Amino acid sequence: MADYFTHFSCLLDVGTPVKAARALALFQKLHAADQDADDPEVAGFDIVHQDAPEGSALWIHDDDHGDVEATIRFVLRLAEVLDLTGLWGFQYGLTCSRPRLDAFGGGAHVIDLGARKSIGWTSTQEWLAAALNGEDVYA
Repeated sequence: MADYFTHFSCLLDVGTPVKAARALALFQKLHAADQDADDPEVAGFDIVHQDAPEGSALWIHDDDHGDVEATIRFVLRLAEVLDLTGLWGFQYGLTCSRPRLDAFGGGAHVIDLGARKSIGWTSTQEWLAAALNGEDVYA
């Protein structure tokens, strides 16, 4: 039997050490509430305050099996709570413990923090399929 994995590691600079501490406190509060939840809000990733206490960056990374969508939802929530602006994005990798035809790839997401929405994403699996079908993937 094969195990499938999603991995990512990225930084989100929230602007100030105070905002970073608030973000970490929110994550910890939600994580504690998720312990008994059927649909956890912050599962599939962890957050560390980089260069604490004076740093303003958060290291967001998977904790074994990454959840890209949960990460995006949390970052959008942080954008609202902390009034973040600008563009932010991250890449992820898909892998498997055994060779499988559809098990490897990756992608990336771009978020407009000020607009509080995803503005673009790509998947290497979908890109490759489109390119092999003769679609213009380079435009």
